[in-house]
Amino acid sequence: MEKSNTLDSDRDRQYCELCGKMENLLKCGRCRNSFYCSKEHQRQHWKEHKLICKEAEKTQVTNQPVKTPQQPQDDKGGSEPLSQRQGDVTTEGRTKDLINSAKEGDSKQPGDSISNNAKPNEINQMNSHLPKLATEYIVPCMNRHGICVVDNFLGEEIGQCILKDVTALHKTGKFSDGQLVSQKTDSSKDIRGDKITWIEGKEPGCEKIRFLMSRMDDLVRHCNGKLGNFEIYGRTKAMVACYPGNGTGYVRHVDNPNGDGRCVTCIYYLNKNWDAKKHGGLLRIFPEGKAQFADIEPKFDRLLLFWSDRRNPHEVQPAYATRYAITVWYFDADERARAKEKYLTGSGEKGVKVELNKPSEPS
Repeated sequence: MEKSNTLDSDRDRQYCELCGKMENLLKCGRCRNSFYCSKEHQRQHWKEHKLICKEAEKTQVTNQPVKTPQQPQDDKGGSEPLSQRQGDVTTEGRTKDLINSAKEGDSKQPGDSISNNAKPNEINQMNSHLPKLATEYIVPCMNRHGICVVDNFLGEEIGQCILKDVTALHKTGKFSDGQLVSQKTDSSKDIRGDKITWIEGKEPGCEKIRFLMSRMDDLVRHCNGKLGNFEIYGRTKAMVACYPGNGTGYVRHVDNPNGDGRCVTCIYYLNKNWDAKKHGGLLRIFPEGKAQFADIEPKFDRLLLFWSDRRNPHEVQPAYATRYAITVWYFDADERARAKEKYLTGSGEKGVKVELNKPSEPS
């Protein structure tokens, strides 16, 4: 496989198309638009990817040598070895005003939408607005205020599909009481009252959740290198959370108070016709050094980003209707490496553990 030194982050979607992983990626050598963490994941995803891959191949400039297939293409998604015809993967390098911005009137940005029958060129159109949204709105908003709200992120149709995935997942009974990193006892119920489950993205019935995670990844990737001094590299799984509507919330806390590596908290809300006066459930953020606070309503198809560290203590006020949200935390490469080193050497602060094989939960 040929190494690639090109970091065309404004064009490439640098996450594994199958599992959403962002580290140590390989690029499809045929369309050069899609990434995988391994050849095995490329093979597993080929049945879905081949239509987009073929469409991309048609639009590529034809002044390059024609590649001769080494093996026949498997249109049935079989387990044939990777070939140039199917698209060899090549190594890809690593990508390197607060209260007002939280108000609905100032936060609305065009979100992308996708139908179940969307064609490859329609998907490309939906991707095209992300760089502008990232660089012209999210980056300046985050750097100035540390909080950013994007409404209508995915559109009504895909948002409804994600909600269906989440409600179906909730009905399976796989949600458990939200826990704290340093304390996993019944007393944590006095601090947070949500029910949660962790999703990698490749679980059956979670396809639309995986799509949401990929859009989050795309957006953050376009911001990377411009958000403070962070170099974002990797993220947690998605935490799907439900407040059951019995008046439970989450007391004031900080997601990352002790340097576990998380730098950006990214939350997507799924609550249709939410009325904060009736249903409560506001996310109230208390920005460090400011006398004001920001109240974020958990509205349907709303995306919220904020710094995960001590700059943004926040609380979830009691919710009196079922309240769904999906949260992903993005890691700063240097801080995450230091956190892992502390964990391995045992020199970290007492009571703080950074899990190496699963994402940390908020404190």
